[in-house]
Amino acid sequence: INANYLRVKLQEHYDLPYKSICMHEFVLSGKFLKKYGVRTLDVAKRLLDYGFHAPTIYFPLIVPEALMIEPTETESKETLDAFVEAMTKIKEEAINNPDILHGAPHNTPVRRLNEALAAKQLKVKWSK
Repeated sequence: INANYLRVKLQEHYDLPYKSICMHEFVLSGKFLKKYGVRTLDVAKRLLDYGFHAPTIYFPLIVPEALMIEPTETESKETLDAFVEAMTKIKEEAINNPDILHGAPHNTPVRRLNEALAAKQLKVKWSK
């Protein structure tokens, strides 16, 4: 139910490649944001500033600039509405002030990581 609720709310703001009813997840495309210099990675990182876990991005591979949204069924309507509001604001930021997305996240202890380097130099335990 939650995935379908979000799917319907967000289809006004993001491309929805598959318009059928979904089970527990749905995929959006941020392809239209590329004309503003914004990528799906930027949207996902900006969601962290709004207090939401970043969704799976760039999967499935057949959807350009894919964002896979998988809300749990235990999330409240208030939380779902806050997520819709955050995604709507992020779209507006992408259009009007894309640099804020390029530098995201801004409110986390660690800023944007070099993900390619992190994948090459994997550290699986914490150390000082």
